[in-house]
Amino acid sequence: MPKHVLIVDDSKTVRNLVAFIMKKEGLKVTTAEDGLDGLEKLYGAGAVDLIVSDINMPRMDGLTFIKTIREQEAYRDIPIVVLSTEGQDKDIQTGLTMGANLYMVKPAQPEKLVRNVKMLLG
Repeated sequence: MPKHVLIVDDSKTVRNLVAFIMKKEGLKVTTAEDGLDGLEKLYGAGAVDLIVSDINMPRMDGLTFIKTIREQEAYRDIPIVVLSTEGQDKDIQTGLTMGANLYMVKPAQPEKLVRNVKMLLG
């Protein structure tokens, strides 16, 4: 059974690109357009093995999304990769403090994203 990745980003272009990269690696992919959509997809998707999330999104931003996930026992241990244009040290620190396992700045090299996802999936 392939590992399942949830991609949360308000940019359709980014969602489609990351989904394409993950599918090429044999992973199952579900996409969401913001944090609220991400939570709905997470709750309805069955087992999700890893989440890739943006920070700046409408309705629910990525930090609130991550915090909400980390507060729920059933989802607390899912690895989360932040993929954001916000690349200052304070942004990275905030993302990691909120519960992200890894913080990558856009545009991320596809090979590096794949390597990090594989590392987090074990």
